[in-house]
Amino acid sequence: MHIPQDFRYAVRGLRRSRVFTATVMITLGLGIGVNAAMFGAVDRLMFRPFAMLRDPGAVHRVYLQFGRDQRFTSSLYQYARYLDLERWTSSFSQYAAVSAWQLAVGPSDVGRERQTAGVSASFFGFFTARPALGRFFDASEDSVPMGADVVVISYDYWQSSMAGRNVLGEKLQVGPRLLTIIGVAPKGFVGVTEGEPPVVFVPVTTFAYMLNQGNAQSFARSYHWDWMSMLVRRKPGVTVAAASADLTKAYVRSWDAQRLLDSWLPPSASRKPRAVAGAVRRAGGPDAGLESRTLLWVGGVAVIVLLIACANVANLMVARVLRRRREIAVRLALGISHRRLATQFLVESTLLSTLGCLTGIVVALWVAAALQRLVVHEGALLDWETLLIAVAFAGAAGILTSIGPALLAVRGDLSSVLRAGMREAHYQRSRTRSTLLVAQGALSVILLVGAGLFVRSLDNVRSQRLGWEPDPVLIVTPNYRGLVMDSATVTAFRARLLGAAQSLPGVAFAARVNGLPFGTSTFSLFVRGIDSVQRLGRFNYQATTPDYFSVVQTHILRGRGFTPSERGSLGRVAVVSESMGRRLWPGKDALGQCFRLEADTMPCTTVIGIAEDAVQYSISDNERLVYYMPDEAPPSMRPGNRLLLRMTGDAPAQMEQVRRALQAVMPAPAYVTVSTLEDLVDRQRRSWRLGAEAFSAFGVLALLVAAVGLYAVIAHDVEQRTHEMGVRVALGAQVWNIVRLIVAQAMTFAAAGVTLGLVTALLLSRWLQPLLFQESSRDPAVFGVVALTLGLVAFVASAAPALRASRADPSTALRSE
Repeated sequence: MHIPQDFRYAVRGLRRSRVFTATVMITLGLGIGVNAAMFGAVDRLMFRPFAMLRDPGAVHRVYLQFGRDQRFTSSLYQYARYLDLERWTSSFSQYAAVSAWQLAVGPSDVGRERQTAGVSASFFGFFTARPALGRFFDASEDSVPMGADVVVISYDYWQSSMAGRNVLGEKLQVGPRLLTIIGVAPKGFVGVTEGEPPVVFVPVTTFAYMLNQGNAQSFARSYHWDWMSMLVRRKPGVTVAAASADLTKAYVRSWDAQRLLDSWLPPSASRKPRAVAGAVRRAGGPDAGLESRTLLWVGGVAVIVLLIACANVANLMVARVLRRRREIAVRLALGISHRRLATQFLVESTLLSTLGCLTGIVVALWVAAALQRLVVHEGALLDWETLLIAVAFAGAAGILTSIGPALLAVRGDLSSVLRAGMREAHYQRSRTRSTLLVAQGALSVILLVGAGLFVRSLDNVRSQRLGWEPDPVLIVTPNYRGLVMDSATVTAFRARLLGAAQSLPGVAFAARVNGLPFGTSTFSLFVRGIDSVQRLGRFNYQATTPDYFSVVQTHILRGRGFTPSERGSLGRVAVVSESMGRRLWPGKDALGQCFRLEADTMPCTTVIGIAEDAVQYSISDNERLVYYMPDEAPPSMRPGNRLLLRMTGDAPAQMEQVRRALQAVMPAPAYVTVSTLEDLVDRQRRSWRLGAEAFSAFGVLALLVAAVGLYAVIAHDVEQRTHEMGVRVALGAQVWNIVRLIVAQAMTFAAAGVTLGLVTALLLSRWLQPLLFQESSRDPAVFGVVALTLGLVAFVASAAPALRASRADPSTALRSE
């Protein structure tokens, strides 16, 4: 075996060619590292089974869909719907209800809001998990109308907050309830919660009471509260399609059962309800969200980066082989076998790939850390298992990339190379290298076009008028933790809390609201002459105190907002958005018009103002149908606990000061949390930010790699053509003639790459369009800038070799003959 000797030879050779070695190592490292990080992120967020899930291929989350022209998909629905699907299906051996919300955990002096999970007793049967301490709750502790006051805590919470002591039988405050700890979940168990891991698991029927005390007794019969998901396990032999068909039949039957209670619900035949047994992870389910689809595109972009890196490395390897052809010919003439020579090249390639993989690990860890702030996850995006798998595949790609150049090295006519002598270095055009160079340019164009489109989308998102100004606004959320107060006490306390907020230094305006943007609050509306208002769209309401429009800076276009005199009107006046006015009263002035709430027999609610259109449900939702109710709205619509405060200075800097001041007003054990409205908006923009930042970073990276590849090829060609250039100068060629010749070659490569890349980008545009915001996927400005950018990069990359060629010494070229 000559492997050790070949290894030492490869090390000496690579040390002599340090620039080549460093270039290959960094290029491969960037391609491998980016792919490893993206593979880990996509796998973790979309495909990897949850820890300890038993037979994950047979487990599904149930998704409900409806709509004829536009299909809506939801994984959240009512407990009554869950009971219907469980009762009327036969394709599954297990069913479980699961929900996750932020609730305060721990005593009032140290408690803070944490992720909590409400699960049915059957939930733990989906896993191989066994309690680290105590037991899980059973069916007798999870029953309607309210389950037992028991809780299972997570292993991490047990260790961090309870020092790992025996806590069985101790009490733990979770939201408004004082629960008894009966068990500790095993280490690493998160259930099926995505994002922040839950610290406690509560019976789902107990959880319903904790989330909505006013509706706790009717949650099992009501179809009006979407708050939980459903897990199912298919029976052996049942296909996914058959399971979905079974669920769909049950959903249609449940829809019809709901119509018996809610006469306004359209017939099932008109809404086409359908149920799907889909992926447990929502990101892998049907109609995945914008962020998930963007992440898949970014994963594809990472593959393109690796392809560019491999093409570049292959080009460098080919150039290195061509430079060493005389050396190789001499070694073959001295008796070394082709097999031994191929082995040496393979050892050298393996060494380069290993160095690239080691660099890739560092790059992957860095890229994964950067991705942490852009995506939601329940743990590290990159673990060693994922990293090693991705690096192994990428390393194999690196080795395969070098096999072609190795074969090129041991082939060819030995005698012709030896006879060539010094002329062996004369220029020989390589179609392989030219093809690889054009491919690098085309792939770079695709990435840069994507980057430009996402950057334009992000700019559009950031510059659009929301109908309200999020900065500098603070969100104040009181949590009463089960504190019992009668309605008069609640009303008095809310007024006191609002007054305290209005008197704080730095607060310009304050208002109490029933909900925040990007949520949905709907109510039955009735307008004379319209048989079903609900069919015209989703009308969201905001019940608030008079200063609301000053807090959020929503403009009143006509009419007026609310005044303190409306307090006795019982909500019989309203402000509507401009779009809502046009939708309900087309061709008429909405001011002074009448609509009715709850039932068409209720008193008239009069429109007193027309407000600008405002985002309420989603940034990308064009239907801005919003109406505003005053403080004294009907009881079911009155403002909730949250306050919005418009600050006079930097809002984030004043968060803790505001929290401490308002906490002093809160009765024990209640507490208050403070956040910024800008953070809420940023979470909505996350998918476009992910696309813009990832495409831009990878696009620039790909452009740099392609530029290095182009420079290397042109520089190698100039080195091969030294004799030719010297002869041209000797025959009278001017400097600019030589420069133009070399630069024209580079621009030809660039033009071919740009053309191929732009055509490919146009073909892909139809699939990219749904991910963009108010931006055409065929924007000529973006395509033009990208084409000019690659042309400029090609010019710069070829300038130095071109100048070097123009200074060729004619006497040296002629003596070489």
